Amino acid sequence: MTNFVELLERSLPLLVKGLGMTLQVLLGSALLSFSVGLLFGILSCNRLKKRWLTPFIEGTTFVFRAVPFYIWLLIVYFVLPDLGGFTLEPFTAAVWALGMCSSGYVAQIVRAGINSIPLAQWEAAFTLRYSTMQSLRYVILPQMFRNVLPAFTNELDSLLKSTAIASTIGMLELTRMGMNIVSREMEPVPIYLTIAFFYLCMSAILNLVMRRIEYAKR
Repeated sequence: MTNFVELLERSLPLLVKGLGMTLQVLLGSALLSFSVGLLFGILSCNRLKKRWLTPFIEGTTFVFRAVPFYIWLLIVYFVLPDLGGFTLEPFTAAVWALGMCSSGYVAQIVRAGINSIPLAQWEAAFTLRYSTMQSLRYVILPQMFRNVLPAFTNELDSLLKSTAIASTIGMLELTRMGMNIVSREMEPVPIYLTIAFFYLCMSAILNLVMRRIEYAKR
């Protein structure tokens, strides 16, 4: 037990540093994912379909969803820099790969949420002389967000877990930091259990916050 405590005392500062990197990747990828996904979802909903634009968006989001995140990560970190003659930091590659991959799912959530709003809501907004953008902002999107908030919570939770895959390109997030500690200390059980506990706590806090938001929207 003493050795276990001493090991955690030595390892905790590094694990906390890795935890901070994990949260940065989660925040960056979530902002990218929900920004792009919201735009794509709005432009592909039934009410706002464009003959030339909607098929392009649907094809793009399908590619984002069909290719696993790990493959996207390898493409962004290795293939694109090789083709373009530039370099990417692991953090930047992880945020872009995870954010764009997740945006395909967010776009589907947003599109389905908007399509679930009765057409009478659009017609009522137009009767009040709202423009399309005003109808979206003041009438449609508030209802959509309330309806799809649980789906958004699941996607955020999935983003959190997917950050661990960034360890494969050497980014020193929580999982990679733990792997480095294990290779040095040769004590995998307490380190990996501690990492699992950190992920459990982050997921619990995330779900608690989103649940509070969901109740506040009712």
